[in-house]
Amino acid sequence: MSDPAKSGRTVRVALLGCGVVGSQVVRLLTENAAELTARVGAPLELVGVAVRHPDRHRELPADLVTGDAAALVAREDVDVVVEVMGGLDPARELLLTALRRGAGVVTANKALLAAHGPEIFTAADAGGPGLYFEAAVAGAIPLIRPIRESLAGDRVSRVMGIVNGTTNFILSAMDSTGSTYEAALAEATRLGYAEADPTADVEGFDAAAKAAIIASLAFHTRVNADDVYREGISGVSAAEIAAAREIGCTVKLLAICERITTPTGEAVSARVHPVMLPRTHPLAGVDGAYNAVYVEAEAAGQLMFYGPGAGGAPTASAVLGDLVTVARNTVVGARGPRESAYAELPNQPLGEVTSQYHISLDVQDRAGVLAQVAQCFADLGISISTVRQAGTGNDATLVIVTHCGPEAALTETVRRLSGMDAVRKVNSVMRVVSE
Repeated sequence: MSDPAKSGRTVRVALLGCGVVGSQVVRLLTENAAELTARVGAPLELVGVAVRHPDRHRELPADLVTGDAAALVAREDVDVVVEVMGGLDPARELLLTALRRGAGVVTANKALLAAHGPEIFTAADAGGPGLYFEAAVAGAIPLIRPIRESLAGDRVSRVMGIVNGTTNFILSAMDSTGSTYEAALAEATRLGYAEADPTADVEGFDAAAKAAIIASLAFHTRVNADDVYREGISGVSAAEIAAAREIGCTVKLLAICERITTPTGEAVSARVHPVMLPRTHPLAGVDGAYNAVYVEAEAAGQLMFYGPGAGGAPTASAVLGDLVTVARNTVVGARGPRESAYAELPNQPLGEVTSQYHISLDVQDRAGVLAQVAQCFADLGISISTVRQAGTGNDATLVIVTHCGPEAALTETVRRLSGMDAVRKVNSVMRVVSE
């Protein structure tokens, strides 16, 4: 067997960012150098690390560290650029520079791909060994490659998943301990699962960016973050968690991407919001900071991907997997998979998507109120699945679970209920996902 290290070809790598993930990438490149050489067919050489504050990275050789990322990615001797710095700028221009001069790119930047995917994919498709981004969605879980390549000959109908570890930890804690959202968030922050400013996670922005990437790949259609309907978990109450338990459900923040058949053809729906999920569903048992994604395809059937969705070492594992692939392409002169957006399916407005609702109402406890409430649903063509009532003096609580209906009709029903004299308060409204 020939020795790859003696082939005369070295793949030269530039790293952008050296934080939690970047430092683990450097460690793995160093510790596993011999094995990576064997897998690639040539040695991988780290030739530069761009950081904002070079003086704070004394753990790295001084000759590798630079504060000039633009100069690093423009170097003609750099074969692959690995970007783990995050953010939209300057990451966008740095990756475009690398791609336009024919370098391979590995990125973990879901926000960038969700916001500027078309521009970046176009640059990647022009040539070079490819653009890879397994680490951008669900950390170490192999998901992008299966959707992009393994299922390329199949027809994916739905992808539904828990793609944010922070929110899953919070909701799991609320479910297991009965704690409030505020208490669970404080615990997540103490343990390092939540950032000092958790907005991107708890308000669903992180999950929405990932949903845009998943929908784009699964349905061969360009979907950006603005196309994704988004609700976070900051409004989820302990009472809603308890209500879900009463009907055999748990509450999860899901990214739901679907191919929908409409009267005029097909469309794509991508949305992120809390749901009541039956405890018998495979995703219901995913607790803590773990992620899981459930894929439904025409020929392959139902597939489940599960594992740690964040963290330095798990994310670095996904980055290194992509780096090995793009380095192999570099050695043999191959190209990575090109963007597949041929379907050009329209985005389905949320109002036309069908959902099932769980609605809790405080109403006057008198004759005829239930009939009035039921008529409100009937007026908008919404069928009721179950009704539970508990009386408390002159008041009563009605808990109604609907059958599936158009979001627009369900939303209008809730609006009309809130204006009824007999309804004192709409306590909560949450979507339900059935088996």
